[in-house]
Amino acid sequence: MDKSAFKAVLRRARRLREAGPPPQIVALIPAHNEAERIAAAVAALHRQERPPHRIVVMADNCSDATGRVAEANGATVLESRDNTHKKAGALNQALERILPALGATDLILVQDADTVLSPSFLSSAIEAMDRTVGAVGGIFYGERGGGLLGALQRIEFHRYAREIARRGYRADVLTGTATLFRVATLREIRNARRAGRIGGGSSYYSLASLTEDDEITKAVRTLGYRTVSPPGCAVVTEVMTSLPALWHQRLRWQRGALENLRDYGWTRVTAPYIVRQGLMGLSVVCLALYLVFTVWMFARGRPEFTPFWIAVGLVFVAEKVVTARGAGWRSQLLAGTLGVELAYDMFQHAVYLRSLWDMLGRREEQWRAT
Repeated sequence: MDKSAFKAVLRRARRLREAGPPPQIVALIPAHNEAERIAAAVAALHRQERPPHRIVVMADNCSDATGRVAEANGATVLESRDNTHKKAGALNQALERILPALGATDLILVQDADTVLSPSFLSSAIEAMDRTVGAVGGIFYGERGGGLLGALQRIEFHRYAREIARRGYRADVLTGTATLFRVATLREIRNARRAGRIGGGSSYYSLASLTEDDEITKAVRTLGYRTVSPPGCAVVTEVMTSLPALWHQRLRWQRGALENLRDYGWTRVTAPYIVRQGLMGLSVVCLALYLVFTVWMFARGRPEFTPFWIAVGLVFVAEKVVTARGAGWRSQLLAGTLGVELAYDMFQHAVYLRSLWDMLGRREEQWRAT
């Protein structure tokens, strides 16, 4: 072996020593009565291009066969102990048991039991996990089914995925459907809570928030880390099949987002979120004015359809159709009708107004599993 080749071998050996052993990956799935769905979630983890070293299902106050099904599919099952804090409490109990055996560079995947990860999720997330990134979130899409309501949610999720791509794959929310954390980041969050620099209790996930995924995103970013959702981190998750279920889900999401902003206050991290909530409020006002004007115009008996307003309407319809493209041609046809999506927008605005009213009135909102 000549001198240059020998030096190349030494350089490779040095890089391997500096890199250290590959990180351990532990997948953690909190589950409450998910016997019908847990097998699919675990199977998708086994199919990963870079599968986790361990799959842990945290059975939280289950009265069905969730634990037995999870074990039969190759997962380790832990059971919560006297947990009254729903998902966040179950996650904290599981992390308290799992993290002591892990190193700072090891990784924890937290995912919902009703979610199936794409095979490239973990490999894509790990590739995106550089020193500036504290956590990598999934890009979620709706599962099939659910009728008209399911189709509207799928369109909404596809549009959100387009928005993530437009922002350069920055994750504004580390979705609870699936997020990969570095162990060191989780420990830093817990230490910051205990030191009083971040609220929400003294553990990893906040017990004071209705939306623990939204809150932990703000915690990660407050500590100075980036949050991303890169291509390849797609997941398919449950859609709500009834209006009451969708109402309670969205009310919890919206109320939780507003309360998290109230608790964190105006900071460099929360400023864009607060502005976005303000713009949402403005859209509520604009839509209300549009509907009032339309009703007034028809009540006069002389509706006016000028070329200008017709052109504006056509542009609006075209935008709806184009942004629904990823959801399939049927979804594009649905978006083109405009009326159905307008009703869905009104539903979302009603959720926003109710959430704002309840928060200002400090009405207690119950966390409901969906």
